[in-house]
Amino acid sequence: MAEKDLPSRKAPARMTRRGLLALGGIGVVTAGAFATRWFNIWAETGESALSAPDAHAAALAGDILLVDIRRPDEWARTGVGEGALPLDMRRGDFIEALLVEVENDTKRPVALICARGVRSRHLSARLVEAGFSRIIDVPEGMLGSGAGPGWVKRGLPVVKQS
Repeated sequence: MAEKDLPSRKAPARMTRRGLLALGGIGVVTAGAFATRWFNIWAETGESALSAPDAHAAALAGDILLVDIRRPDEWARTGVGEGALPLDMRRGDFIEALLVEVENDTKRPVALICARGVRSRHLSARLVEAGFSRIIDVPEGMLGSGAGPGWVKRGLPVVKQS
């Protein structure tokens, strides 16, 4: 039998160092995407954002209504930032409850804080759609993000919730 008539056999696939590095890169990218979503490493800061210390000072001065939109179990773990109103964003009547707090003044500055700035960013857009015109994000949140270390690590005062 001639060599050209032999069935061709491919060598079994082997993982080379280059292949392992590529897989490692995919893992880093995947983990990076997860970390971005969870930790908000690319948190935006700017005109419609405040640092935790600035939000605290503005809330105490009465310049803004600071709303902690996290869940009650999160409030119990870390406390609620001094000067903040705890209002769970999952409430079916969240917008109505917020309207009561601002006395139907949708132009009143309202700052939102959550754990790491992800939920507050998403809720900001929803509140603008509902007619609020001065929504401010606290992108570093209570636990920190790419925007800063967060309320708790900065040592800002909290009110314990039971």
